[in-house]
Amino acid sequence: MIQATDAFLKELDELSENRKNEIRTTPDQITVPGTTYYVSNDGDDTNDGKSPATAWKSLAKVTEAELCEGDGVLFRRGDLFRGIIWAQPGVTYAAFGEGEKPRLYGWDKSLADPSLWELYDAEHHIWKLTEKILDCGTLVFNEGEAHCRKLIPSYLGGQFVCRDRADVVFDMATEMTKDLDMVCFYTERMNTKEYNGESFPVPEIDFNSRGDLYLRCDQGNPAEVFSSIEALPKRNMFRIAKSTNVTIDNLCIRYVGAHAIGGGASCLEGLHVTNCEIGWVGGTIQNYLGLDPNYPEGKRGTVTRYGNGVEIYGGCKDYLVQNCYIYQIYDAGITHQVSTHGKFRPLTEIRYLNNLIEYCVYSIEYFLEKQDGDTESFMDDIEIAGNILRFSGYGWGQQRHNTHTPAHIKGWSYENTASNYSIHHNIFDRAAYRMLHLVALKPESCPAMHHNTYVQELGLTLGQYGANEVAEPPVLPFDENADTTLAEIFREQDATVYYIQK
Repeated sequence: MIQATDAFLKELDELSENRKNEIRTTPDQITVPGTTYYVSNDGDDTNDGKSPATAWKSLAKVTEAELCEGDGVLFRRGDLFRGIIWAQPGVTYAAFGEGEKPRLYGWDKSLADPSLWELYDAEHHIWKLTEKILDCGTLVFNEGEAHCRKLIPSYLGGQFVCRDRADVVFDMATEMTKDLDMVCFYTERMNTKEYNGESFPVPEIDFNSRGDLYLRCDQGNPAEVFSSIEALPKRNMFRIAKSTNVTIDNLCIRYVGAHAIGGGASCLEGLHVTNCEIGWVGGTIQNYLGLDPNYPEGKRGTVTRYGNGVEIYGGCKDYLVQNCYIYQIYDAGITHQVSTHGKFRPLTEIRYLNNLIEYCVYSIEYFLEKQDGDTESFMDDIEIAGNILRFSGYGWGQQRHNTHTPAHIKGWSYENTASNYSIHHNIFDRAAYRMLHLVALKPESCPAMHHNTYVQELGLTLGQYGANEVAEPPVLPFDENADTTLAEIFREQDATVYYIQK
């Protein structure tokens, strides 16, 4: 083991900064075999879109246009677009022109307009957004300078109550104890849910639910305090659904409350995400039953927040995420995952290469949970290589309930049946909890590890590796024997291990 000096850590910062700049300045090299359509802020949706001079204007037009396999949609560099895109099969979404990558943001407008905020409670500095809004994961101020802590009250007996004290009515003045605390209320649409044999009405929180947002801002009108305020609304920027052979290249996707890029199918083929910047994603409510959101610690387990950078849920083939800068994601930077519910779901030809991922709860996540008699699903031909993965569990996603789960690579503890799975030539730089969580039913399903670099504080955690057929493998410490642990338990004979002495 090698002590990580201040000079070494500075070199690591410089290496990461250089990788970030390289990704942000990657030139356009996409070839479109079919028709190319252009989109710019100066465009018009009544145009034909077939030249920069006759460009379309909106993401809505991109979604509604009838495109063919082989077509491409190019967004003008330096421009900002808002909304969502339903990706179409065989279509490439990329950039043209000069300057910074095209920016795609989730909400319809910036909230840095003083007229959008009214003072609700002067004594406690609580402001109300004057327009209804979708559920928000958080608000981001001045492009990451600050963000909100989101409070989620429970809903019982026709009223909002405190999450850990069901007999106490939720009072904003009492519960919003910190500057930039945020809470959203949704009561216009209700749905009857069943839980533990009881049926009761709770707010419906889906992609169409709009409600009231309240923000504590001690310094005054939020839009006068901050020059930039962006909401992370309950939306996917790119909804891949079942569309095959979709390429997303050289775009900057930020401020989305569900997934930046999300797809799911029995076997989704050919999703390629390259040269993109993806940041500040997630935190919206996936499931809301109205009870304590403190799952699993709260035992009633009824509210789930979510949001990944790039996700395939289901089977997949030829899935590539390469040369992307991904940061500040509520859940995972990149993931392939599925609970099979008795259906055959193969996950094959997966490549995560040369990405920089920082401040996510899980830098990379995967799992294959076989259910309801499924014995056939498997993962095969997976390569995670050349990535710089930094500060897992140190980002804004740690306002979550299960603060002990972060990892740079999070495999959970399912069957995770896998073959031809390798993790090599990556840098794992500091994790708040496990660096790695690599567990499978059988030992042969665990990945082959080689030529990885580890940087971690002494006294924190290295992680888990091995089979769980008989018992869960232990969570191993990052101590003075971490290099030996990697060689003997993780089967990595050529790791480079740096320790930070605090």
